[in-house]
Amino acid sequence: MTDLAESIESMEQLAVAWRAMVLDRDADADVRDLPGIAVRWADSRFAFWNAITLTDVGADAKLFRQRLTQTADIMRAKNYPGFLWLFEDLLDDGARATLEETAKQAGLQYAFPGTGMAGDLLPIPDPVHPDLTFVRVTTDEQLQAYADINSRGYGFPLEDGRDGLVGSALWKNEVHAYLAMRGDLPVACAGTIAAEGRLFVVLVATEPEWQRRGYGEAVTRKALYEGSRATGLTRATLHATVAGAPVYPRIGFKPNSPIQFFSLQS
Repeated sequence: MTDLAESIESMEQLAVAWRAMVLDRDADADVRDLPGIAVRWADSRFAFWNAITLTDVGADAKLFRQRLTQTADIMRAKNYPGFLWLFEDLLDDGARATLEETAKQAGLQYAFPGTGMAGDLLPIPDPVHPDLTFVRVTTDEQLQAYADINSRGYGFPLEDGRDGLVGSALWKNEVHAYLAMRGDLPVACAGTIAAEGRLFVVLVATEPEWQRRGYGEAVTRKALYEGSRATGLTRATLHATVAGAPVYPRIGFKPNSPIQFFSLQS
């Protein structure tokens, strides 16, 4: 794939996978595909399930301004906050040059950075880590542990993560969601789900006190291994945070588009 093709793939993978995620949370979730804008908004307390991304390829500064104004209007109409996931590579040079100012004028503020990644890396070996065993999430108790690791890892209140995951049939059946266990203690988690011919990695997190020990990488490998074994898929995609960005290339992922996350101005 060309670099731009991989950036388009990254945006499209978000739109496909997040549609399933938010409809799992709320069958009446806002999953509209508008001109240039994909809305994937469960209006959940879990902010990651409230997402919008821009889908134009090569948008110029004028079109970009229109899209951001409309995006901010959609976000203001919701009960709970969320994020615009902005794939920088899909903008033309003029739009990129005015990105920060255009977002500010639309009423959006920068939240944090990310990176799209992908690779034809599957299958991979069944991972082994000397500290860990791996357990697939099949119960609400395990799913709550998964949610709590994400909440603590990303700095959300525990109730927010639980609102996003607990009770989900999708996460206990279709997502290959795994807990990394240090004895009886869950310390990290990762999931994969099939999305249009790719295995999409979702909600990887490690308990803050157990970070930098390779636990996140190990459980991601487990979710990829089991997901690939179940589906036969050979290509995987993900969206990395700053913490995860150095980890995933060791598995075989290659970066594509930078992602900027924006929220409404407070």
